[in-house]
Amino acid sequence: QVQLVESGGGLVQAGGSLRLSCAASGRTFSSYFMGWFRQAPGKEREFVAAIRWSGDIISYLDSVKGRFTISRDNAKNTVYLQMNSLKPEDTAVYYCAAGPKSLREYDYWGQGTQVTVSS
Repeated sequence: QVQLVESGGGLVQAGGSLRLSCAASGRTFSSYFMGWFRQAPGKEREFVAAIRWSGDIISYLDSVKGRFTISRDNAKNTVYLQMNSLKPEDTAVYYCAAGPKSLREYDYWGQGTQVTVSS
């Protein structure tokens, strides 16, 4: 059974940094896409970033380009989201997702981790 466990969220001031981690288990992810999504209060969930496990395809939400970096560690079966220059509008619950189909379609989801950016 696939499990995705996020960690690394917290409270940070605007301009600060956080690194989210997503530990994946339960199958081989070598052909999978791994994504990060977020959902702010009262808003729909939105795509933030994604990477194919092979590392050859990466995509970002326009508003996070240049500030966020997605990466993966094959040995640890973990995907990371390094978030720099954080803004209050980045405040949301961040979810990790995994799936075999594409950068935008996912079958498995983590429980989410809260990121709060104060102004």
